[in-house]
Amino acid sequence: MQTNPAVYSGVFTSTSSIMKNEGMSAFWKGAIPTATGMAFENAMAFGVNEALKRAFPDDPATRAVGGPPDLAKPFAMGAMTGCCSAMVLLPSEVIKAKLQVRVGKNVTAGEVWKDMVKKQGVKSLFTGLDAQLARDASFYTVFFGGYELLCYGFRTNFPNMPDELNYFLSGGFAGMFGWAFAMPIDVPKTNVQSRYDTKVVGSFAPEFIKIARERGIVGLYSGLGPTLVRAFPANAALFLGVETGKKFFDKYLWP
Repeated sequence: MQTNPAVYSGVFTSTSSIMKNEGMSAFWKGAIPTATGMAFENAMAFGVNEALKRAFPDDPATRAVGGPPDLAKPFAMGAMTGCCSAMVLLPSEVIKAKLQVRVGKNVTAGEVWKDMVKKQGVKSLFTGLDAQLARDASFYTVFFGGYELLCYGFRTNFPNMPDELNYFLSGGFAGMFGWAFAMPIDVPKTNVQSRYDTKVVGSFAPEFIKIARERGIVGLYSGLGPTLVRAFPANAALFLGVETGKKFFDKYLWP
């Protein structure tokens, strides 16, 4: 939907077209590079963000009385976190983007990698670096900042809510807000990384302007619906797992 809206104009038409032309297995295209990249990305993102929290802690007096979190600090830390995670995620994102737009059955990540090296060399793994930095910095700004505010809001207004439900809801909504904010950057990023004629740095801004001119502002939000549907359960489970894991490690491994 992001790279070829003339053919894939909506969720249902895209689904039927993929089923008809490529079969059910096509819905898992890019699963291996995605899973690999996400493992590194989340390890980096949550590790860096937690280190920043410890390096720049909240005011102990405010924290002791259950006061609101700093309104600027979580968002600034999220932006720094996004820049770090973008560096480890970038290669897998490039392979995934090229693999998912390649129509045909039994297309593998290995074949895409060979084409990338043949056409652009090893530097092709870093295509759209500026786009990746812009997307991830904007996403994680809202993702981590929004999560802190949502957790505080649920604790304040629903004091009897279990912590696990708070983590789940706050993480899910934070993911949705983050993607809604970053989507206009993600669409040109996907277009840049899915092609073989773009640069490591310098193709993002022209692509952004081109999409805005040809498709309008709405074109910068192509695929927002399915992205938001995916974002809630994925990020709700992510934060629930992270917070639960931290409690487990603190209690049993590093008390």
